[in-house]
Amino acid sequence: MTNKSEFWKSTPLHELNTVQWESLCDGCGKCCLNKLIDDETEELYYTNAACYLLDDKTCSCSRYIERFKYVPLCTAITVENLPSLTWLPDSCAYRRLYNGKDLPSWHPLLTGSKDKMHQLGMSVQGKVVDERKVRYVEDHIVLWPMKDVD
Repeated sequence: MTNKSEFWKSTPLHELNTVQWESLCDGCGKCCLNKLIDDETEELYYTNAACYLLDDKTCSCSRYIERFKYVPLCTAITVENLPSLTWLPDSCAYRRLYNGKDLPSWHPLLTGSKDKMHQLGMSVQGKVVDERKVRYVEDHIVLWPMKDVD
């Protein structure tokens, strides 16, 4: 039987309320990284160049509510666009649930804080540079955002 507080197990994504939907975000900050797609192979590459609004200590957007005012191309993750957001990392709760997986064991909804996520290196904490300080983003390609630890 599903624990009542484990709403993600009993409620389909399209039926979640705003608070539930937002709480699924683990706050890792990986979606705030600049990404590159190879024109020829269509392969996705993550960089350690982060959106200038990302606080690399908390892994939170410093202007979340009004982020589109500052970064018009920022992407809101919704149930409707989730299938097309192929750049979300495998560790992303939205992607995992959409693909029929459960939340990872380190997810803040399970642990009560972001501490375990940071300890396991699943967030961008201490790993990024402000995109405004990057001259050639292709020089900042990294592999660690693809790490998926359960």
